[in-house]
Amino acid sequence: MDSGTEDLAYDVFSRQCPSRGTLEHVTGRWGALTLAALHDSSFRFNELRRRVDGVSEKMLSQTLHALERDGLVHREAQPTNPPRVDYRLTPLGREIADRLMNLIHFVEGRMDGVLEARERYDSLATGGR
Repeated sequence: MDSGTEDLAYDVFSRQCPSRGTLEHVTGRWGALTLAALHDSSFRFNELRRRVDGVSEKMLSQTLHALERDGLVHREAQPTNPPRVDYRLTPLGREIADRLMNLIHFVEGRMDGVLEARERYDSLATGGR
């Protein structure tokens, strides 16, 4: 094992490590987009669903449950009629979302190069590969 990793209590590369599940929740498409959407504001469920364009109600519900279980999202139900439920990041969720936003901004800033690479790849793939 590399000397930089032997002191870690968790090892995401081990199939039994619980950190692997959390990493999947954070880096999966809907988890990442949900955390990023909650980065700047709390949202009600339907507001969040509109913000995360393309997510189904079922998938958003499953994603929020997983992120809440991991301690990244806080669900607050208010006893109003009709009931109001707000979702916001926990302090740990905010730390993760901050890092995620850095990655999102980095990727968005490099998309011209990505799109050029895709175009080159696709032209080679259709040109006789």
